[in-house]
Amino acid sequence: MRILRPSFLVAALMLLGYRVAVAQQPLSWDQLKARFEATNPALKADADLVDEMRAQEITAYLRPNPQLGISVDGTQIAPRNGVWQPLSGTFVSPGISYLHERDHKRELRQQSAQEGTHVSESQHDDLRRTLEFTLRTAFINTLEAKAVLDLAKTGLEYYDHILDISRVRLRDGDIAQMDFDRIELFRVQYESELQTAIVNLRTAKLQLLQLLNDRTPVDQFDVTGTFDFSPSLPPLDDFRQNALTSRPDLQAALQAAQQADTNHKLAIANGSTDPVFGTWYTWNPSTNNPNATQTLGISASIPLRFFDRNQGEKKRTQIDIDRSQQAADAVRAQVFSDVDSSYATVQSSIELLKPYKAKYNNQALRVREAVTYAYQNGGASLLEFLNAQSDYRQVQLAYTQLIAAYLTAAAQLNQAVGREVIQ
Repeated sequence: MRILRPSFLVAALMLLGYRVAVAQQPLSWDQLKARFEATNPALKADADLVDEMRAQEITAYLRPNPQLGISVDGTQIAPRNGVWQPLSGTFVSPGISYLHERDHKRELRQQSAQEGTHVSESQHDDLRRTLEFTLRTAFINTLEAKAVLDLAKTGLEYYDHILDISRVRLRDGDIAQMDFDRIELFRVQYESELQTAIVNLRTAKLQLLQLLNDRTPVDQFDVTGTFDFSPSLPPLDDFRQNALTSRPDLQAALQAAQQADTNHKLAIANGSTDPVFGTWYTWNPSTNNPNATQTLGISASIPLRFFDRNQGEKKRTQIDIDRSQQAADAVRAQVFSDVDSSYATVQSSIELLKPYKAKYNNQALRVREAVTYAYQNGGASLLEFLNAQSDYRQVQLAYTQLIAAYLTAAAQLNQAVGREVIQ
């Protein structure tokens, strides 16, 4: 048995620790989004649909195949005057014909297929926009769960410190056993909040892993990001203008209207007749003209379309143009509604957060510290002490929830605009 050198073992352990550290490195939002776009199965399946639409452009532009025909005639089937020469009068006539498509039918089919691909691409971008909002919401929920967990840990540590001081006071006879028991029982709330925060964090991480189609153990997966708000917000008109140029569902609606116009042109073109041109070669050794045993011929066949002029398809595509334009107007109105409502939500969240950051957080901390100090020195009752602890926790939790609400509203505004305008 070979014994490994200590230096080799140390190097192997260091390498293993480095790999674990790399695997557990928290993902930022940009890294998370990049991994999502590369691994999400719903997004990848929809991308394949776009490729299918692009492949149909090739089919739409294919030319008609020429037709090859061979005719054989003049073969004698019965003897005449006692003479039977079946092949002496046989002539062979090979010919080629080709359908000529008029009025740019092939070009219009290709244009319609290309515009259909553009619509599919915009719809794919719209699916990405919707799924990334779901991802962003799960990301924010994870950051919120981490913040709440930190609050729960900090609160429990602080309360354990108070318990240690109260235990000393009980030993010195400064407080009664009943008061100490009530303080110790109140610790159950902190323990419950801690366990709830742990479960909520794991649940939020599992949702992210599901969106990433990732099988990484939840304990080895983490994300990082700024959990705060910006007090300033650009004007509403800026978001509206960005939405008009960035919203993929609006772009898809406009492209569908353009495709409807092309389809109408194609329907008109399909109403025209397409001639079939042909040519053939004939070898006829039994002709009365000994100098004309080999001949060439041409033909032109034009359909007489007395009844089928594609009138129904022309009417349908004309109606489809109006329907597509009305649908685009409806999407445009929805864009403005989404942006305006999301903007108002973000603005409201900012107005709620400002006094917390400027006043309420510090005020709650000062009250807690003052009441705690007074209680430790006999200047405040046990009820006042417990109420001060509860009020501080509620203010901190409300502030954390308001930041999460702001970040969610900002993500919704980004979704309404069609791209990230608020980081």
